[in-house]
Amino acid sequence: MVTYKKETQIIALLCAILPIACENFKVREHSLIRPFQGVGVILPHWDFLGNTMVTSNYIRLTPDMQSKSGALWNYSPVMSRNWEVHVSFKVHGKGTELFGDGFAIWYTKERMKTGPVFGSKDHFSGLAIILDTYSNHNGPHNHQHPYLSAMVNNGTWSYDHDRDGTHTQLAGCEVRFRNVDYETLISIRYENDILSVSTDLENKNEWKNCFVVNNVELPTGYYLGMSATTGDLSDNHDILGFKFYSVDSSDTHEQIMSRTNIIPNAKTFEPPREHKDDPKPGMSNAKIFFILLFGMVAAVGAAIFGVSYFKDRNSRKRFY
Repeated sequence: MVTYKKETQIIALLCAILPIACENFKVREHSLIRPFQGVGVILPHWDFLGNTMVTSNYIRLTPDMQSKSGALWNYSPVMSRNWEVHVSFKVHGKGTELFGDGFAIWYTKERMKTGPVFGSKDHFSGLAIILDTYSNHNGPHNHQHPYLSAMVNNGTWSYDHDRDGTHTQLAGCEVRFRNVDYETLISIRYENDILSVSTDLENKNEWKNCFVVNNVELPTGYYLGMSATTGDLSDNHDILGFKFYSVDSSDTHEQIMSRTNIIPNAKTFEPPREHKDDPKPGMSNAKIFFILLFGMVAAVGAAIFGVSYFKDRNSRKRFY
């Protein structure tokens, strides 16, 4: 049996003899392949927290129940400058019109941090790929949900849940992946400071482009993770596979290590738009009805009181 250490040595030898053999090779320590081993307590190379449940065929970040959250985080920092991730997943539940909230795929400086952003930390440093299934936007949207978007954060910005992140998103596209009978996939490729995201949501074994963004600077040494959350609405958020590929690069070890000091940023990214509070909602028809009814009752009561008062006063004048 070939151990992972031995496998790594073989790969290193092949790379030295034939560099092309290293191009786009899958890195086991950053990947999750079915059947998942260590069911229940230990998952090799990964930590999980919250309501996450590990089975041999899927890893459920949240069940289809209210107010649940879960996360899955890789042990090892990514030291490849150029890489590609393929995530296969299923999001499904009993809801047909209302469901939520969604899940996120992370490449961040910190790991295993819970928080309000799909079960993970706000003010994160790094990259978030968000698959949002419920629209929290109180105003008009320019897109439908579910929606796939990206956010690059240097640790100073907050994800605006009330606006579904539209004030800080890098790019996005509408997606349809709920309650299908087959597994759905997303590809995230980061190469030479270009971030490209594609999907296979129709079981056609072909990638469909979602967006491509140039001039995205991400450091090496960050961690991969996935997290999900439910609120009043819910879904099963299941991870079926996570494959990490190191894309061939001519960078030296020194150049790769120097990128650990980069602050995440996107040069073509528009600054966060000003957050404007929603206008105060007008009174509902029911509220207006009860206010008018109360006013009419008060007016009738005042009229009756006035008539009674003057009748009583006139009767006293006649008496005297």
